[in-house]
This record gives sequence, C-alpha cells and structure tokens, in this order.
Amino acid sequence: MSVLPDKAKPRGNYSHVKRAGPFLFTAGISSRRPDNSIAGAEMDAMGTMRLDIREQTRVVLGNIRDILTTEGATLQDVVEVSSFLVNMNDFAGYNEVYAEFFGPGGPARTTVAVHQLPHPQLLIEIKVVAYKP
Repeated sequence: MSVLPDKAKPRGNYSHVKRAGPFLFTAGISSRRPDNSIAGAEMDAMGTMRLDIREQTRVVLGNIRDILTTEGATLQDVVEVSSFLVNMNDFAGYNEVYAEFFGPGGPARTTVAVHQLPHPQLLIEIKVVAYKP
C-alpha cells in the first residue's frame, strides 16, 4: 500500500497504488493537487469558472505516471485503463491528450460517463492496472 506525500491526499482510507503480485492497481486519480486545488479549473476576474478537459487529463495521466514510478513501473506497463468522464462531450479532448501518453497499441480501455465525481470542478478520473513483475 502506498500513499505518496507529493500527491493529493486520498479522501478516504485507500492508497494511491497497491501491488498484488506482478500487478499494480491505482485508485481513481484526478487532477486534484496536494493543496486541494484542481488543475484545469480556473476562475476569471468575473468569477466565471473555466474547466479544461485537456489540462485535467494531462495532469491525471502525469499523476498516474508518477505513482507508477514509485513501484518501478511506467505507462508502458499499463494493461488496462478505466476512465470516468462527467460529460461525454469532453471525449474528443480527453482522447486527444490520452494519445499523447499512450500511442498505437496502448492498453485496453473503457471510458464511461458518470453523474459526478468527488469535487464539482473535476471533469475526469482515471484508474489503471499495470503489469510489472
């Protein structure tokens, strides 16, 4: 079990990553920062919130990469991805950034729409399974 001190503290009693034999399982990872602010959620001078699926996806996948590194794994070791989007209209932007991290022949992937995530500014959460003997 592992909770990383430089990542957002879990909002419950769970780990960022758990090893079971050669497999690594991450929790659902978001773009929440250690200070509890949300990457990809910016308020303008008029108080209008701008939520950016590309930025949130980029930060989520970067967080996952960092978490896997603590167990000696990389994104190339990921065999399954489960992605949760609050709005399927964000699929194209999410998919575009996803391709930057996982090229052709990437892991098996499921993407589903969910009613909401643990914070109203979160657009996406991703969990992965990696194989790293």
